[in-house]
Amino acid sequence: MKIRIYDELHPEDNAMLQALYARSAESVDVHMEKVKQVGSGKFMSTYYVGYGHKSIADCGSTTIFIEGVSMLAAKAIQDWPLYSGQETSTRAIDMSKQPMISPEGLQAELDILYPLRQFYLNSQDEVANHVRTSHAKMEAESDVNFERAVKARTFDILRGFLPAACATQLSWHTNLRQAGDHIDLLKHHPLEEVRDIADQILMRLEDQYPSTFPKNQKQYPEQKRYRRGLRRVTYFDPPRCPYDAVLTAEYDKELLDYQYLLMERPLKTNLPEFLTGLGRFNFQFQLDFGSFRDLQRHRHGICRMPLLSTRWHFHSWYIKQLPDALKQRAAELLESTDEKISKLHVGDIKAQYYVPMGYLVPCHVTYGLPAAVYIADLRTQKTVHPTMRAAAMQMANCLREELPSLALHDDRDQDDWSTRRGKQLVIERKL
Repeated sequence: MKIRIYDELHPEDNAMLQALYARSAESVDVHMEKVKQVGSGKFMSTYYVGYGHKSIADCGSTTIFIEGVSMLAAKAIQDWPLYSGQETSTRAIDMSKQPMISPEGLQAELDILYPLRQFYLNSQDEVANHVRTSHAKMEAESDVNFERAVKARTFDILRGFLPAACATQLSWHTNLRQAGDHIDLLKHHPLEEVRDIADQILMRLEDQYPSTFPKNQKQYPEQKRYRRGLRRVTYFDPPRCPYDAVLTAEYDKELLDYQYLLMERPLKTNLPEFLTGLGRFNFQFQLDFGSFRDLQRHRHGICRMPLLSTRWHFHSWYIKQLPDALKQRAAELLESTDEKISKLHVGDIKAQYYVPMGYLVPCHVTYGLPAAVYIADLRTQKTVHPTMRAAAMQMANCLREELPSLALHDDRDQDDWSTRRGKQLVIERKL
């Protein structure tokens, strides 16, 4: 037995190094010598690949950093089953200085986006004081941690008033094959901003990885037509959607043969993955777009991208958390915003930029049982945003009704305040 780890390689070289296993019984050490001879980034180009080139691209990975794009564009990039990455959190960062992406220009930004930003910015002190007085600090708790939790809850409340035009930044860690496949779809996305991002990413990948992304690669008109036609089904916009979670479960009777696996699952332990093949669990419900962003990042399942609009109303949780002096101003702001959006006459797709993220969207998610249980356990914890937590609690209740013997480790406490939010930090260690 011999174990080697080579992480220092150029991604294309790493991919080619793995591909040689399929056609050579020589040790990777022998192939590494060839890499050293031809130089980094050139190893793949020294070989003619006569089989499954796409599978070779699975073996090389890259990380793309995308900054200054709208929340809508970030969701489009993350709308991919194998997405891995991170995004700027509206729950931890003051977003008042972030630029706004206004496809209708400066006037629409001043009329619609600027008042929303000002409400978000100018309300922070009032909301923080209200949160501080609404939740008693435990005697053993540090002032620093309590204040961090207050600040985090303040962002939780006010992020509902941020429009989807608010700029964010995200990373996308992907293998080279998945990058190409997803970009092929993003290039035909309904939003012009997303199409521009796809073009920019592709240009950089062509420069960085010319063997995998050759310039002037052959295009197939029938593929372009097909992908362009997918625009009309990009966004989920049903005529009706239940407010509370409704479960439609379809599973084999064989699943019930594994009752002992369902009943005996310990805390923080996933169900075995083969159970995914024994059934589908479809949930439909309404959730504000801000919290939908958290749900959508769960990879193991299908999460339809909803159309963001003012049609489904603003989530009442955000209004209820405001001090009384702000509630009327918030209601007037939302009414005014809705009216101004309707006068833009830009169509539902582009109008999304101007809609605050506290508005409800229709959700349709499909999971295997292991993924559904994972979300029920994880997203009911008190560190989760309260609106997402409430939806996850409903999902957990649906699972419990459908499979009474299923062991769930969800948090059913109705009190959603937790100062543990104050400890969820990424900070530089002092050496």
